[in-house]
Amino acid sequence: MASPGRSGPRRAAGWYPDESGAAGWRYWDGARWTEAQSAAIPPAGPHLQRDDIRSWALAAHLCAILSILTTGLSFVGPLIAYLANRDKPFVRDHAREALNFNLSFLLVLVAVLLGLLLADLPLTAVLIALVSGWLLLVCAAAIKAGQGEDFRYPISIRFVR
Repeated sequence: MASPGRSGPRRAAGWYPDESGAAGWRYWDGARWTEAQSAAIPPAGPHLQRDDIRSWALAAHLCAILSILTTGLSFVGPLIAYLANRDKPFVRDHAREALNFNLSFLLVLVAVLLGLLLADLPLTAVLIALVSGWLLLVCAAAIKAGQGEDFRYPISIRFVR
């Protein structure tokens, strides 16, 4: 049986589908396969989140794009995802990150727009860079959520803890 570390990036310890072809799960301790086997599906860890949980976490990030197109406010979608999933820790963490990031983005966006209006500064390039960076970070977070991994936005004020 091949070890997960030889064929790609090193896997964290946990339950994985048995690679020997037998139906069920086998425990990987981080360095080697153990003799522990299970026919039942083991509890999910961050690397093995259920599909519906990962989908909600992914939606918590991507709904910011939908929100900005429909309401003009990118934090509305993540707020709804946060309020609807406070009982699911993985989704709650992703929705909180998305909410904090989008509230921070709104604050910076208002400051840039005020600079454009009041000081008559040529901040158009800054505005384009800001929106492009926002879109790239939202997509990166959605990818990590879809893979069942945690994500923390690099620039964000923690309004919601």
